[in-house]
Amino acid sequence: RHCHSLTHLLMPTTSQSEEFGALVPWGDPNWYRGYSSPYYTDSHIQWRARIRSFVDTHIMPNCHTWDENKAMPSDVYVAAYKAGWLPGCVGMWPTKYLAEDPNAPKPPAGGFDAFHELILWDELSRCGSGGVVWGFSAGLSIGLPPVLHFGSEAMKAKVAGPCLRGEKIICLAITEPYAGSDVGSLRATAKLNAEGTHYVLNGEKKWITNGVFADYFTVACRTGGPGMGGISLLLVSKDMPGVNCKQMKCMGVWPSGTTYIEFEDVPVPKENLIGKENMGFKYIMYNFNHERWLLACQATRFARVCLEDAFKYSMKRRTFGKKLIEHPVIRWKLAEMARQVEATQNMLENVTYQMKMLSHEDFMTKLGGDCALLKVQSTKTMEYCAREAAQIFGGASYVRGGQGERVERMYREVRAMAIPGGSEEILLDLSVRQELKRFERPREAKGVSARL
Repeated sequence: RHCHSLTHLLMPTTSQSEEFGALVPWGDPNWYRGYSSPYYTDSHIQWRARIRSFVDTHIMPNCHTWDENKAMPSDVYVAAYKAGWLPGCVGMWPTKYLAEDPNAPKPPAGGFDAFHELILWDELSRCGSGGVVWGFSAGLSIGLPPVLHFGSEAMKAKVAGPCLRGEKIICLAITEPYAGSDVGSLRATAKLNAEGTHYVLNGEKKWITNGVFADYFTVACRTGGPGMGGISLLLVSKDMPGVNCKQMKCMGVWPSGTTYIEFEDVPVPKENLIGKENMGFKYIMYNFNHERWLLACQATRFARVCLEDAFKYSMKRRTFGKKLIEHPVIRWKLAEMARQVEATQNMLENVTYQMKMLSHEDFMTKLGGDCALLKVQSTKTMEYCAREAAQIFGGASYVRGGQGERVERMYREVRAMAIPGGSEEILLDLSVRQELKRFERPREAKGVSARL
């Protein structure tokens, strides 16, 4: 549906919407298939068309090449900016930091909300390559937000515009060989020199997405005592002496540039401190729910990619004199995949609606458990669908390239989705602890025992 009235642009699509896409059973969310939805407006429909056009034209034909090259061409980032969607990767529309460009892309009609961002991740992930998705977006979605939220105005003026325009790349450098989900145990140190002008940064970072391509690093390091309270964030430039990057050979997400980084006596100007000293853990947590949510968006579509490709393949591949889909066991596999994908999509949209309606502070405190569960639900669904799709494809899913290419790639990239942002085991435990905290707090305030 297309309507130029702002009122209609902002009204939910509660009536039946027009069909969109190839209409492979369960190959797209149900609102693409003509279902009614309380979440999406004409603005979302137009935004979806914007993203799909770019993905179909500029990404899908190049995924295999970029994957094999383990890198993406630099001009594609600028193209994504000019196409009008790259700035949305930060989770808001950063109009202030695009102002210096007179041709800056405009936000979607009626403003950029959580469902516009969901559509962005969902449509981008149709390419079936976590490496390409992260190559475009990981730095903007997790590396730049600490600068935008807590950096000085001078820092934001220097870094934000070029990164949002695709001219520079930024990444988030937290994980170390010794500390992943346990952020409070990281060992990289930054000590202020005697003159008080520079921090001297030393340490290692590992599995850093976009690191080998990055111009800037948002680095978590220890400036104080042990534990969470001694961590700060520094903005580091690749051209600072003592910064050494090496691309890692990983199972998947190749074009995203997973990187091992060494910092050896790197002199970082004191003004490159992001926010306040020893407040870094709080700043990291500020974006963690959003990071887990966006990973869930991606994993849910990756699961759907496996289902879509398996369904299409089962319609043409013949065994024992009939199509695969004519075998009951294959239909059972497809149905099981569809059941889990559709359930996960509904959970995702529900959490997205809460994001849209809540303040960021309430999003952090009230949805921590839900975002943790959602992320686990989506990656387990992706893992199941990748396996079942590979079984349906058989040998065709064991080959890089060809008709089973996306399934082969998704099967390799399951771990890349299930571990970052908090492993499944950590997040399941976190979800219970978060909900227990919410349950106990008001009861304790009233002097009521928290025990059931």
